[in-house]
Amino acid sequence: MGQLQAGIIPVTAFQQNCTILFDSDDKHGVLVDPGGDHDKVLSAISSNGITIEAIWITHGHIDHAAGAMDMKDALGVDIIGPNEADRFLLESLESKALKYGVRDGVRNCTPDRWLNDGDSVSFGSHVFEVLHCPGHAPGHVVYFNRAAKFAHVGDVLFNGSIGRTDLEGGDHAALINSIKTKLLPLGDDIGFICGHGPGGRFGEERRTNPFLN
Repeated sequence: MGQLQAGIIPVTAFQQNCTILFDSDDKHGVLVDPGGDHDKVLSAISSNGITIEAIWITHGHIDHAAGAMDMKDALGVDIIGPNEADRFLLESLESKALKYGVRDGVRNCTPDRWLNDGDSVSFGSHVFEVLHCPGHAPGHVVYFNRAAKFAHVGDVLFNGSIGRTDLEGGDHAALINSIKTKLLPLGDDIGFICGHGPGGRFGEERRTNPFLN
């Protein structure tokens, strides 16, 4: 098998990092957090010759999960994640969309598999450990590939910032605890992709992120 590769497709007005994780050799992979702009995402998948095996969700907010059911139908794959504590968020995506003035491309989401801390998910030889990291959302999970020293952290941690905790189910103390006890101990050399904006490395965030010092 080849190396783990990642492609980012910013989608919707939220500019959420919909991510394709795939193997460099056989081009099989997964789609992480399809928040919308279905045609744009499908075009990127097709033009790069990638075969999507599953949809992984980090958490149940509209910008990360609103397009999951349409992508499931288009690709014929299962939706995996997040933790079941986000069920209430995924079951209210359509009503939340109305509050944001979004009327198209949003469907309530029913995952085929919920994830718990300590579970693992994979495609090909690429195995990801599941870390339950509540705070931004109660059921938020992080996908960590130990071999590649890489994590997809969703909206838990950002380059120079952290996830907001003023949304339904948010908990600032829980978020800081998740970062300090689940993510940073993995090592300073772990690179990450986050839900919005540029990624980084855990070591740099540990040293310079103002929310962690």
